[in-house]
Amino acid sequence: MKALRYVGPAVLVGLIVGGTAALGAAGTLKSTPKPAERAKPAMQAAKAPTVTHLPGYSEDRNAYFGDLHVHTYLSNDAYIFNLRRTPDDAYRFARGEAIGHASGYNVRLAGGPLDFVAVTDHAEYLAAVREAGRPGSALNKLPFSQGLFSPDPDEIQAAFTRMTLARRAGTLPKEFNDPAIVTGAWKEIQDAAERNNQPGRFTTLIGYEYTSAPDGRNLHRNVIFRSAKVPGQPYSAGDSTDPENLWHTMDGWRAKGIEALAIPHNSNGSDGLMFDAVRLNGKPIDRAYAELRTRNEPLAEISQIKGTSETHPSLSTNDEWANFEIMEKYIGSDRDVTKFAGSYVRRALMDGIALKETKGFNPFKFGFISSSDTHNAAPGSVEEPNYFSKTARRDGMPELRGSVPPGGAKTWDFQSAPGAPAAPVFQTWGASGLAGVWAEENSREAIYAALRRKETFATSGPRIRVRFFAGYDFPANLTSRTDMVRQAYSHGVPMGGDLLPAKGRAPRFVVMAVRDPSSGYLQRAQVVKGWVENGVAKERVFDVACSDGLAVDANGRCPSNGASVDLKTCQTDRFKGDVEFRAVWSDPTFNPRQRAFYYVRVLENPSCRWSTWEALRNGTPPNPKLQPTVMERAWSSPIWFDPTA
Repeated sequence: MKALRYVGPAVLVGLIVGGTAALGAAGTLKSTPKPAERAKPAMQAAKAPTVTHLPGYSEDRNAYFGDLHVHTYLSNDAYIFNLRRTPDDAYRFARGEAIGHASGYNVRLAGGPLDFVAVTDHAEYLAAVREAGRPGSALNKLPFSQGLFSPDPDEIQAAFTRMTLARRAGTLPKEFNDPAIVTGAWKEIQDAAERNNQPGRFTTLIGYEYTSAPDGRNLHRNVIFRSAKVPGQPYSAGDSTDPENLWHTMDGWRAKGIEALAIPHNSNGSDGLMFDAVRLNGKPIDRAYAELRTRNEPLAEISQIKGTSETHPSLSTNDEWANFEIMEKYIGSDRDVTKFAGSYVRRALMDGIALKETKGFNPFKFGFISSSDTHNAAPGSVEEPNYFSKTARRDGMPELRGSVPPGGAKTWDFQSAPGAPAAPVFQTWGASGLAGVWAEENSREAIYAALRRKETFATSGPRIRVRFFAGYDFPANLTSRTDMVRQAYSHGVPMGGDLLPAKGRAPRFVVMAVRDPSSGYLQRAQVVKGWVENGVAKERVFDVACSDGLAVDANGRCPSNGASVDLKTCQTDRFKGDVEFRAVWSDPTFNPRQRAFYYVRVLENPSCRWSTWEALRNGTPPNPKLQPTVMERAWSSPIWFDPTA
């Protein structure tokens, strides 16, 4: 069964994949009846309707992995770089089939099929470049369209830049904005999702990307729909570049029975705009804005190919692992990001609880996912040894990514090597990420419900399973129980929820993680805390579980486990690291009068980065300008504590 596809022996022993639903819609703690008590109403009510569950259904919830950020040939910035793969091709790839890459070779997932996918092509001028490439079409005849389809990647890039500038300046020919083209492509997306949806085995979610970028500052969102009931056309940045207007539109859809949520991504490229202290229109943030935003954006994408948006070293100076796949450029240009506050999700969470403290509302109360942002119609293509980057022919070969010397050279000239930081930014992109959800079954309804309640987690690519709970009454022997997860649900709240205060009592936190059998061993589990103290937002990282029998030292850190990787072979240490973590942790700094949030970060042992794998296969040393190794990781969604709740 699909739900058991990635369950290893350690998971079966520990019942890590389990957990009883114990949250209401707002994430508040509810009592969970015992199995026998749940059965009584069914026995007493003989005429109660029978509930049919899909194969793999688990009341204790399963981990499902997917990609909610996927582009096909309907996106202009994919078609122009020679991508000709359709939404159907994207779903075939996600199910484990091979497809052709724009650079002329076949690609396929090595880690097995995904569980769910949303194709999210850009709504702006949807499929216009594909139409311009169709001989005889009105767009194809335009002088402006000439040069869009050159075989030379540099000429294509120049043509696409002209198109982007014309779009921003409002001088793009009106034929590119033909509503009939958008409507036809939108129907193609919907039809492909319906053809490929296989309840219980593989879930397709209908979606699109809203691609706002005022002055080049990234405000992109992926809009994901709960069902096949969707609007006649997607609401795009062509309608408004202000996300507030998107959210109001989503409220209007909801009033008509069309349920959707938006997921902001690449806040790292927003130059402080994504989580700014004021609204885009310059007005102050108020309660109505906060409620509008949280109602429509329960999640944020923490990591993807174009960098990780958890935190920045300048914001988290005491976090040794803050410098992970950092991208400091605007999206699609060589312009430097200068404002890091407002650009990263950890700081946004801190700003949110600070606003709650001073204003009584929190506009930045979101859970986490990751996704790929592939422009190769290749969901989940974020495996370090099996990486082929993002934008079709533009970066489809190792020499274009700067991982191997140009022209067949066997050694690097350090001064002239085309690696970071002087080279195009895509040469330093990362192989990330995947979305994880905890849901009862693999269906649109169950997966969307998990997204809504923020029982989600994010990974940088490996299929690491992470769970996180907080509560006051966990059994003393919790980590050794076979019903550990059910007890965690029964006595606590899971990730994405709110922990209510209990007078005179401090909470305990349950951390669970299981490695991906196809990836590295786990080195440590951490809890990241943010809180407000005397009106100032603060943060701290606590190590809560160490591998190899090690214990947290006086500095609050796990000692090094000595794990290493051989850069000549990419062989990792098979005898360092753990398969799973189970920990119950108490916050030594807990103050029942302070607002706080907590989330889990799990780190793997070091392994070769994609660029080192490519150098190894090419028989050349790794590019000295590129990071040779990576510590893959996963993040849970936060749990919030509010002393006034």
